[in-house]
Formats: sequence, C-alpha cells, structure tokens
Amino acid sequence: MQIAIDGPAGSGKTSVARALAQHFGCLFVNTGAMYRAVALALSQGRKLSEIQIEVRPDERILLNGQDVTEQLYTPEIDELASQTATRPEVREFLITQQRALAQHRDVVMEGRDIGSVVLPDADVKLYLDASPEERARRRCHERPQQSYQEVLAQIRARDKRDGQGFGRLQIAPETIVIHTDHKSLNEVIALAISAVASALQRRNISGKLSQ
Repeated sequence: MQIAIDGPAGSGKTSVARALAQHFGCLFVNTGAMYRAVALALSQGRKLSEIQIEVRPDERILLNGQDVTEQLYTPEIDELASQTATRPEVREFLITQQRALAQHRDVVMEGRDIGSVVLPDADVKLYLDASPEERARRRCHERPQQSYQEVLAQIRARDKRDGQGFGRLQIAPETIVIHTDHKSLNEVIALAISAVASALQRRNISGKLSQ
C-alpha cells in the first residue's frame, strides 16, 4: 500500500503522515529529511556518489551510517535543502531511493512531488495546503528565535522556488485536497484518516488494491 502526501512547507504534512503511518501500520518516509541529509552531506564536501541515506522505522536518518537527525532542522539546512532540491541530479538520486523504499513495503511518503512524480500510482494521494501566513505562524511556534516577518518571507521565497518545474507542488489526478487553515492538528489528522480509509475501501471494493 502506498499513501502519498504532498503540500508546501508548513502545511502539516509531516505530522499527518506520521499519524497515518501509525494508524495504518506503514513505514513513514519523510522525503524532505532525505533532501536535508543530502544538503548536509554536500555542505560537508561529500560527492553525491559518496552519499548513503538510511530511513529507519523510528524516523532517525542515517547519513553514511551516522545519525544526523538532529542536525537536519535548522534555518540553514532549510535553505540549503530547498536549493539542493532544484538540482536534477539530486532529484534523480533521491527519487530512485524513494521508489525503492516503497517497492516492498507499505509506506506513507510525504514531500512535494510524491503523488505527481515519485509514486504516481499510489493507492491514495493527499495534498495538504494552507496559506503562507498560517504556515509562517506555525513555523514561528516551532522556532521562536525567528521573527514572523522573517519566516513569512522565507516561506514565500521557498514556495516560489519549490513550485518551479519537476512536478513539484502539483495536484495529481485523484488527489484529495485538505485545507488546514484554522484547523487543529487533531482535526486535520481525523480528516486525513477518514479520507484515506474511504479511498482504500473504494479501491478494495473495486478490486484495485492488493494488500
């Protein structure tokens, strides 16, 4: 079973994907963390061919055997990862790995091009969206050391960059769109679980889903 979740930065993808993975018994794959790991490795002078990334069931990210999870979530890596993701060779490298992760196990995979590019045949596709202002408020809550205006400017710049080509931030056919503005995380998770359960039921009835 493959559940694809897309959406812009700060829309709630990671929290919702984690909850769905727990509810449906799947491996949670945060592709953004994989891009962050590549950005970190490249900033340390490694070549792309020297990079090995392991996504563990406990959500830890190993870079060449070293746990780098705590190093991946800083404003600097935010920016580096967004820039790195525009490089075709990096995208090809990670898309191959992401498809391999989903080949032999049930996954909930989140990112910006999962339903459109990485897993175009996913059993369920969700797209979480929210206004830049709402996403900036959430990011500021996570990182109070940054000002709201600074974060809002970063999010708008990142949206522009993330949406340029490569099938990123595109709503694929049969995608279920959930707008998360003015909704609590629990409300969004409940909506997502209900939407996925209904979609899986429809596919089971039609015989299209094999688990």
